[in-house]
Amino acid sequence: MKENSIPLSVLIPCKNEERNLDRCLKSISWVNEVFVVDSQSTDRTQEISKKYKANVVQFSYKGGWPKKKNWALENIGFSNEWVMILDADECLAPEAKEEIKGIINNSKEKHAGFWINRRYFFLGKPLKHAYFPNWNLRLFKHKLGRYEKITDQSTDSGDHEIHEHVVVKGSTGKLESIMDHHAFPTIESFVEKHNRYSNWEAIVESSATDDDSALQHDGVKGKRRLRKIFRKLPFRPTLRFLYVYLWQGGILDGWPGYVFARLHAQYEFLSQAKAKAILRNRKEAGNTTR
Repeated sequence: MKENSIPLSVLIPCKNEERNLDRCLKSISWVNEVFVVDSQSTDRTQEISKKYKANVVQFSYKGGWPKKKNWALENIGFSNEWVMILDADECLAPEAKEEIKGIINNSKEKHAGFWINRRYFFLGKPLKHAYFPNWNLRLFKHKLGRYEKITDQSTDSGDHEIHEHVVVKGSTGKLESIMDHHAFPTIESFVEKHNRYSNWEAIVESSATDDDSALQHDGVKGKRRLRKIFRKLPFRPTLRFLYVYLWQGGILDGWPGYVFARLHAQYEFLSQAKAKAILRNRKEAGNTTR
């Protein structure tokens, strides 16, 4: 335990994150417990974790469900009531310390969890309009929160949850401080990640399994319902581009905003094409068994 630190357990799922992990851990140096849940990294991830005295736990994915975050929530012995989940490419703003401290030290706190707004950095610049605001429930009482299960199928999208949200037993609030997300420093990194993410999207779309009834944020629930309608519309990649670039205001983010919107259109096309391929293969397999 760190002396004079805040009783908060932070969970960081990662694999080969030496590029990002130092920044992430530095932003939470004021918490008294950190668990880095690693997937057999071959870079300096473990070395950097030890530098900040973080506990390193190894995770071996066996496919299906649970994935890394829910597995960690079920199997790690956290010493604190409150936990926070950060990806290695995310970091908290300095003002988050006092805000979170006030929540944890408030014995009469009525909420079981808190949403935090996430700001994307793309090509080294913060996006102030595209995909902003972007709310995620990341701070919650450990015993009361788990990630929703949208699909238990193997999706070839990696070993951690992608677009699933935490659902808690109780009411939720919003943090005023924000979280920075340095997910895509290059176009190549965006393409690589979203090629994997589109595998997950295709499985969910072809199975119609993304129920939104348990979500506790009206904005997030509304986006998921809009997503269901969106899947039925023609010209989806074009509509996705217009949504990010014009409706969300990516045009105001300059060149990074334009590229970000174009790449999301490509992501939409991949998700749609892969979903159609799954449905076609499923239909052909059914015909051969008759």
